[in-house]
Amino acid sequence: MDLTEPQAGDPAAMLVPVVLAGGSGSRLWPISRESFPKQYWPLVSAQSLMQDALRRGTGAGFTPPVIVCNEAHRFLVAEQLRGAGIGGARILLEPDGRNSAPAIAAASLVVAETTPDAVMWVMAADAAIANMAALSAALTVAAAAARKGRIVTFGMTPTAPETGFGYIEIGAKLPEVDGAFEVARFVEKPAAAVAAALFDDGRHVWNSGMFVFTARTMLAELATHAPEVLAAAEAAVAGRRRDLDFDRLAAPAFLASPAISIDYAVAEKTRLACVVPADLGWSDVGSWRALWELGAKDAAGNVIVGDAMLEGARDCYVRSEGVMTAVVGLRDAVVVATKDAVLAVHRDEAERVKDIVTRLRAAGREEATAHHRIYRPWGFYERLIAGDRFQVKRIVVLPGQRLSLQKHYHRAEHWVVVHGTALVTHDGSETMVREDESIYLPLGTMHRLTNPGRIPLTLIEVQSGAYLGEDDIVRFEDTYGRS
Repeated sequence: MDLTEPQAGDPAAMLVPVVLAGGSGSRLWPISRESFPKQYWPLVSAQSLMQDALRRGTGAGFTPPVIVCNEAHRFLVAEQLRGAGIGGARILLEPDGRNSAPAIAAASLVVAETTPDAVMWVMAADAAIANMAALSAALTVAAAAARKGRIVTFGMTPTAPETGFGYIEIGAKLPEVDGAFEVARFVEKPAAAVAAALFDDGRHVWNSGMFVFTARTMLAELATHAPEVLAAAEAAVAGRRRDLDFDRLAAPAFLASPAISIDYAVAEKTRLACVVPADLGWSDVGSWRALWELGAKDAAGNVIVGDAMLEGARDCYVRSEGVMTAVVGLRDAVVVATKDAVLAVHRDEAERVKDIVTRLRAAGREEATAHHRIYRPWGFYERLIAGDRFQVKRIVVLPGQRLSLQKHYHRAEHWVVVHGTALVTHDGSETMVREDESIYLPLGTMHRLTNPGRIPLTLIEVQSGAYLGEDDIVRFEDTYGRS
């Protein structure tokens, strides 16, 4: 998207996109899970939500993005950037999520090291925006207000009396910037009756959670209104460590920060807040109901994704991730099928999916956090069959990548190559294993798997032993810095 032609030689004239990618999206279970949250899924377009967000901040007038994410997702983020064709990004790794204020403080400090007057556009990685022309116009207004020393938020035109969003009451026009307004007040997520009144009065807009400001302004307001957050972020940024293409924020310092949103920490306290109302076709993609609203519907109002067949169903959202899913005679339902879990819920109860996730976590169920397909920096593996003292996986290693040099104390492994070529290091020897060939690695063997070819390597792994947990790995050397 072309925002504006920057002034030649003036880095402060550029907008810095800042993407916050720390959410887990539990309301979109069983697709979204901690190991692979909703922002990395293609839920509303052919690209993931995060790739869509990244592309909004490309073109004339934008610098490469700053991304703040959980360190557990660092290689997912790198792959998303590669898939979107975006280079030069700065990726800040949080040791654990502390809400948006510490993340924004850290990003502001990093930007301020080189361009303290640069305008930063902070957005979530997991929202959808349909009207790009309206976004460009709103950004132009917001950037002008930010250069006047304002902290700008975007107010989305409400389409319903929604209780799941915060609201902003629009105040007086900002005299120095046409299209921007003072914030009269922020309103917490309201009860249904209050939401209906706010929707009807025409003075309230949804709080999108997007912000525009200069690094200098935000740091000054953090110092005034949230000094503990700023102090922790300063220590975390000062102690950051470079790891491959990532910057690891110093863990003890970052975790000392209060866990607080930027709304509570700054936006609701500062006298510099203003709002740019806009109709962007925005959605926080926060529930299955939202995805039904966004999706392309058939003549019966159904949204169908994947291998599904509907008979006599109306106004349903049905999604299958590979398992044939049949729905008969349902109305206003959400049915989502993955390889290891099925969700069926009335659309009006979609917000309660997070309660199921809470119960799954309390029960120690793996389905709460991980999929059968687990992504790694070298590729992925997928559980196929598990039984008493054995487990079968499909392993895919990307060209030129390799697993760590490792051994296991409790299991042996048998690898069968079904596509590509594997270079297997085992107890000091190297063996090339080609398609339709296999190799056996007894318990305790020090081994490593490498894909030396130009196509993905696919193999079937049969594990056998008394204990088959993923923590039975002793790493001696790892390309990706894992312990």
